[in-house]
Amino acid sequence: MEIAIVDYKGGNVQSVLFALERLGVQATLTADHDVLRRADKVLFPGEGEAASAMRELRAQGLHELLPTLTQPFLGICLGMQLLGRHTEEGGGTDMLGILPFDVVRFTAAAPEHKIPHMGWNNLQQLRSPLFEGLQADDFVYFVHSYYAPVGNYTIAEAEYPAPFSAAVQHENFYAVQFHTEKSGPVGTRILENFLKL
Repeated sequence: MEIAIVDYKGGNVQSVLFALERLGVQATLTADHDVLRRADKVLFPGEGEAASAMRELRAQGLHELLPTLTQPFLGICLGMQLLGRHTEEGGGTDMLGILPFDVVRFTAAAPEHKIPHMGWNNLQQLRSPLFEGLQADDFVYFVHSYYAPVGNYTIAEAEYPAPFSAAVQHENFYAVQFHTEKSGPVGTRILENFLKL
C-alpha cells in the first residue's frame, strides 16, 4: 500500500510519520502531483496558520490537485480546516473549498475556556467507520484557536464549551481537528481505521 503525506511545509509531519511507522507503515512525504495521484491513501497534516499554508499550496499547484483526488484522504488539525471554504484567521483567507464550512474563532465564554483550546477533550456523536472500535467520550488531543461549526458534514463532535466539529467527511475526504498522532491509543486506532478504508 502506498501512503503519501502532502508536503507543504505544514508542520507536525515528523510526528505523523513516526505514528505510521509504529503501525509498520512507511509513508512518502511529497508534493509531487503524480505520487499523490497514485497513492492508495493521502494524509494532510498541518499546524500553524491558514494564510501561509494556502500560499504554499498555491505555489505548488496543490490547491488545484487536492480537490481532485479520489482515494481516501485524511486531513489532520490545520489540514482539516484547510478543507473548508474560508477562515476568519489573519483577517480572512479563502481555502480549498472541498467541504462547505467556514472556520471561525473560539470566543472565551468563561475564564476556564482559554484560547487556544489546548489539551484533552472527549469525542461525541461518532458516526463514521473512522471511529470503529471507539466510544463516545474517548479522549483525543486538541490544539486550536479556530474551529468548524457542526453541520451535515460532521462525523464527530466535541465541546468547548459549545459543540464544534471534531471530525468531518465529504465523499473520500475525511478530516479530524485533533492530533491523531498525539492522542494515544485512540489516535492510533483512528489511523488504523483510516488505513483500512
